[in-house]
Amino acid sequence: MRILIAGFGPFPGAPFNPSALLTAALPRRRRPALADMRIESHVFATAYAAVDRDLPRLFARKPDALLIFGLAAHRPYLSVETRARNAVSPLSTDATKQRRRRATIDAGAPRSLSGNAPAALLLDALRRSRVPARLSRDAGRYLCNYAYWRALQRVEKNRPLVQFVHIPRVRTRTRQGSLKRRRLSLAQLTAAAENLLIALAAASRR
Repeated sequence: MRILIAGFGPFPGAPFNPSALLTAALPRRRRPALADMRIESHVFATAYAAVDRDLPRLFARKPDALLIFGLAAHRPYLSVETRARNAVSPLSTDATKQRRRRATIDAGAPRSLSGNAPAALLLDALRRSRVPARLSRDAGRYLCNYAYWRALQRVEKNRPLVQFVHIPRVRTRTRQGSLKRRRLSLAQLTAAAENLLIALAAASRR
């Protein structure tokens, strides 16, 4: 079984993006439940052109599932996204200072695309890890939503399973050296994401 995990690099307003660290950490996990999986990782530059360039290459690897993580800096919980909207903000620039000229991704396309992964089961896997998590129907109007939309467009006959998960900021040290303890640590986030990955793989086998 081949599972692709993707995250994003920094972008305006977020010079540190924990989704890239999470994407790198998951393939190194060694739990027995992951033993029969080929887990590959990819970090998108936070740019529309990068998503359009890289997604076809990822799908050419014929993954059984694609799990994408992105940062939602103002949410204190993980969000299991259940749909991608045909919407993009013409006001927000990407990491290369480019912006979309229209408020839709594809003119004439549906207003939204529903995710094809079992979101409720994935949410349960996260909650068993004792991290705050919710289902979400709003992936925003930036690169996260854009990547989710483009990935769902490439699904054929319900394959591969595609899931986007927004993650919060992780615990860091302040200038005084104290920890922002209300945030999850990267280790906690990685352990929760591992359980989600196992649940996604199990769903893909069905």
